[in-house]
This record gives sequence, structure tokens and C-alpha cells, in this order.
Amino acid sequence: MLDLTLPVLFTVFIWWFSTGLVLLLNGMPRTSFRWSVLISSLLAGSALVGLAHTANQTTVAGAYCAFTCALLVWGWHELTFLTGWLTGPRRQASTPGITGWRRFREAVAAILWHELAIVASGLAIVAITWASPNQVGNWTFLVLWAMRTSAKLNLFYGVRNLSEEFLPSHLVYMGSYFRRRAMNRLFPFTVVGACGVLALLVQHVAEPGAGAAAQAGGVLVATMLAMAILEHGLLVLPLPSTALWRWAMRNRPATPASVPTESKLNETLFHAR
Repeated sequence: MLDLTLPVLFTVFIWWFSTGLVLLLNGMPRTSFRWSVLISSLLAGSALVGLAHTANQTTVAGAYCAFTCALLVWGWHELTFLTGWLTGPRRQASTPGITGWRRFREAVAAILWHELAIVASGLAIVAITWASPNQVGNWTFLVLWAMRTSAKLNLFYGVRNLSEEFLPSHLVYMGSYFRRRAMNRLFPFTVVGACGVLALLVQHVAEPGAGAAAQAGGVLVATMLAMAILEHGLLVLPLPSTALWRWAMRNRPATPASVPTESKLNETLFHAR
């Protein structure tokens, strides 16, 4: 039982701490961003080397190492996005009043370079671990990418909690691509689909023939998926989604209230329903 509890606790702590660390670094003076990005880039490069090193390892330590390396690569993407270093060709708010395909194109343009970088990293990880027995890093990165993409789409189509507090002042224009509503039609499908994948992972871990390394890797990936499902729940539940990371945001300057965003324009309509 302890063999399964440890990876759960490890993943929950890493999820909570790494998210807070990115928010903390992003809340520091902008003059520090170059050092944050540089250090994160070195760690991400080392993580790719680590993934190559552990690709053929079928040990519990190899599973933990591959999982952590995938998180370091993902952390680089989160940090470079939130610092504004790698976002997209469009660096301004959505055109007021637009809908449909035009609004979607503008939203994609706002994060295009970020998304292409994620795809490039994912392909690199697949190539590094191709046909290797240790696929924990590959599955970890895939879960993070799929669930983050789902979260972005749900923010675009509309949810209750937009977590605009996470946006630093230099990215406040991103809020114009969010919508505030009780829920959207995509949300139930993404959550049900994620829960289905989680059930399959749990079933895989529970198989009698699964070795210690396979179980540890499966629990690590499954717990990270569970945390991502929890984050989706926070999008629609009447709960403060930033409460877990107040320690990382206490020194952050207030987001300018004068910047118009579609979410703020729709908030009055939302509460009037």
C-alpha cells in the first residue's frame, strides 16, 4: 500500500509546489525574467537528457525520474508563457464584439508560438522515448498537454471561474479571450473523457501482473491526471481557485482594472441570470 501512496503524495506535492513556484517567479520584477527563463531552459535541456537516460530503465527510480523530467520540460513552457517571453504573434486584446471563427482565430494567434513550442517538445519526447520500455515521461507530457488544451478551450467557451488573478499585468489582455458563464457544452465531455482515461490508468495499475515500476509510473501519471480534473472542477465550482497558491501571489502587483476584457463585460450578465 505504501508503494502506491508515495507516488500519489509526490505528485500532489509537485503539482502544488511547481504551480506556485511558476506563479512566484512570474510575480517578481520583470528584470528577473531573463534569469528565470535561462535557468528554466537549462533545466528543461537537462530534463530531455534525463528522459533519454531513463528511456530504457524499468525501475521505480526510472519512473520517478522520467516523470520529473517531463514536468521540468512542461514548467519551461508555463514559465515562458506567463513571463510573456513566448506567447503568440497577437499581443493585444480581442477585437470587441467579434464572435465565431474570427474570435477563435484571434485567440489562437495570441498563444500560437506557445502552442507550437509545446508540440515541438512533445515530438522531441516521443522521439527520445520511441520504442523504449519507460514511457512515463511521454504519458506525463501528453496528459499535461491534453488537459491544458482542454482548460484553454473551456476558458474560451466560458466557465464560472476564470482565475484572472493568475494573469500578470503584461498578459492582462489574455482575459479578453475568456468568457464567464456557468458552463459550456464542451466541459462535460472533456471531464467525462478525462475520467474515463483515469479509470483505465487505475485499472492498469491494479492489474496483478504489473511490476513495481509500472505501478509507480501508472500512479504518478494517474494522479497528475486527477489533479488536472480537479483543476477543471475549480473552473465551474463556486470556490476560490487561487486559494491554494496565495503564498506564491502575495507580492504580486494588482492587475490593472482599466483593461477591458470580455470576461468583465459579461460578468454583469452572468450574475443577472
